[in-house]
Amino acid sequence: MDNLHKNKLFNPNGDTDLRHRRMIGGNATNLNDFNNMKYKWASDWYRQAMNNFWIPEEINLTQDVKDYPHLEKPERTAYDKVLSFLVFLDSLQSNNLPSVGEYITANEVNLCLHIQTFQECVHSQSYSYMLDTICSPQERNDILYQWKTDEHLLRRNTFIGDCYNEFRDNPTPLTLMKTLIANYILEGIYFYSGFMFFYNLSRNGKMPGSAQEIRYINRDENTHLWLFRNIILEMKKEEPELFTTDKAKVYEAMMREGVRQEIDWGQYVIGNDIQGLNERMVKDYIEYLGNMRWNSLGMGYLFEENRYEPESMGWVSQYSNANMVKTDFFEAKSTAYAKSTALEDDL
Repeated sequence: MDNLHKNKLFNPNGDTDLRHRRMIGGNATNLNDFNNMKYKWASDWYRQAMNNFWIPEEINLTQDVKDYPHLEKPERTAYDKVLSFLVFLDSLQSNNLPSVGEYITANEVNLCLHIQTFQECVHSQSYSYMLDTICSPQERNDILYQWKTDEHLLRRNTFIGDCYNEFRDNPTPLTLMKTLIANYILEGIYFYSGFMFFYNLSRNGKMPGSAQEIRYINRDENTHLWLFRNIILEMKKEEPELFTTDKAKVYEAMMREGVRQEIDWGQYVIGNDIQGLNERMVKDYIEYLGNMRWNSLGMGYLFEENRYEPESMGWVSQYSNANMVKTDFFEAKSTAYAKSTALEDDL
C-alpha cells in the first residue's frame, strides 16, 4: 500500500465541504470548527471527556500509606508489577497518539485524540503520585523500571510497542489500522487484570485510595475505548479494502494475542495466592472482555465460552461503574457523577 501523507499544518486550500471529510486521505483545513462536524459522535465524546476532568492528588492515600507495608507478599509483588506495567503503557500512549493524529484528516477526531493524550498524561501522573506517596524514592524507581528487568513484563510491552514502531517507521493505511486495533486492545483488554487486582484489594479492605485512583482511570479508559471503536467503525465504512477477509484475520490474530497475553500476565502477577482472585477467574474475565470488544466491532465472538460476564466477577463492573465514582474528594461521599452518564459503556 502507498504511504500515508501527514496533514499539512497550514492548508488554506483544504476542503470545507463536510461531504469530502474523511478519517484518512482527506484534505484537512485543520480548523477546529465545533459547529460543523461530519462525525457527530465526536462532539458527544469531546464534551464527555472534558466533563471527566480530575486531579490525582485530590484523592486521599492516607490509608494506603498504612496498608502498603502490611500487604501480603503476593499482594505487594502484584501491586508493584501492575503499576510498572500501567505507567509504562500510559506513557507509551501519550507519545504515540500524536503520531496517529498526524494522519487523521478529520479535525473533530483529532480534537478527541488531543484530549485523550492529555488524559494519558494524567494517568501517568496518578501512578507516580501513588508511588511517591506510599514508598521510598528508591522503591519507586525500582517499580517504575521493572519493565526493563522483568522479562515477562518486557515481552508484554514489546507486543504493543513493536506495532506502534512499525506504523511510525512505515505509515501505510494497513499499519495505521493495526495501530488502531492495538490501541483498542490496550484500552479494552490490557489494563483489566490490573484494574481487577486493585478493585479486589479494595473489596478486601485494603488500599482504598489506590482503587479510587484506578476507578477514575478506568472511567477515562472506557471513553478512550469508545473513541477507538468509533474510529475503527468509520474506517470500516470508508476504507473497505482494509477489512478484506485476509486483513480481518490479521486483526483477529492481534486480538487473540492480546487476550492471551493479558491472561498470561494476570495469572503471572495474581496467581492463586491472593484472597478473592485466582487464575481461572482471570482467564474467564479476560476472555469475556475479548468477546465483548470483538463483537462490538461487528466481528462476532472469539471464544465460545464466556460470552457473558462470569458470575464470579460481577463485582468488577460494580467498581468500575462510572456512575458510582466518588466525586466529593474531601468528604468522600459515594455520589453519582452526573456528567459521566452521557456515554454508556457498552464495550
